[in-house]
Formats: sequence, C-alpha cells, structure tokens
Amino acid sequence: MTDETATIARDVTILVTRNGMGHADPALAHKLAGTYFDLLDVENRLPGRICFYAEGVKLACAGSPVLETLAALEARGVEVIVCTTCLEFYGLKPQLAVGKAGNMKQIQAAQWDAARVLSI
Repeated sequence: MTDETATIARDVTILVTRNGMGHADPALAHKLAGTYFDLLDVENRLPGRICFYAEGVKLACAGSPVLETLAALEARGVEVIVCTTCLEFYGLKPQLAVGKAGNMKQIQAAQWDAARVLSI
C-alpha cells in the first residue's frame, strides 16, 4: 500500500539487531521480519526511524528478503540508519542496498529522541 496521506510517527524508533526476527530458523526469521515490515507499510504504521545494527545490518544489504519493503518504507519517509561499524565488521559496506550508513551516535540519538523505542 502506498497511501501518501499516512502520518509518520516521528517519535517512534525501531531497532533491528538480528538477521530476521526472533530466535528461529533463518527462513522463519526472515519470513517474520518480512511480514512485520510489510504490515508497517500496509497499515500505515510508519515509524520515524528504523535502525539496524549487529547482525540486523544484513537485512539492509543486497540479497536480503526484505529489501523491497524497506525501500518502500524509506520512500515513504521512514529514515533507515544502518551501522557502519557493523557493515564493515561483516564486510558488507559495499552491499548496502537501502538506508544510509550511520554511526552509533546517530543510532543513540534516534533512541533518545524517540518517545517509544521498539526492538524486534
């Protein structure tokens, strides 16, 4: 869904620290994350920011099963911040496909500026 009248909840930040959602088989973890991000888009529950760090950065890189949805969220105004240190650690910086490479200061600011921080 691409309802341009959706309001972005600028005071909400979502943290993604895993390559998928939950402690599950990778295929299931990816499916759960895909459903979660799809629902944000379809139900117009747009957070101000989504921050990826640790293994979560893999979801914002080439080959991720959730790239299309993350790109759609970003196109609708959701800020996507991906930890540069983590990208470099995993050798993924050249494969960043959605969002912008950021630092821990930006991720921390996103948390402090938010009224609600959700971790998935």
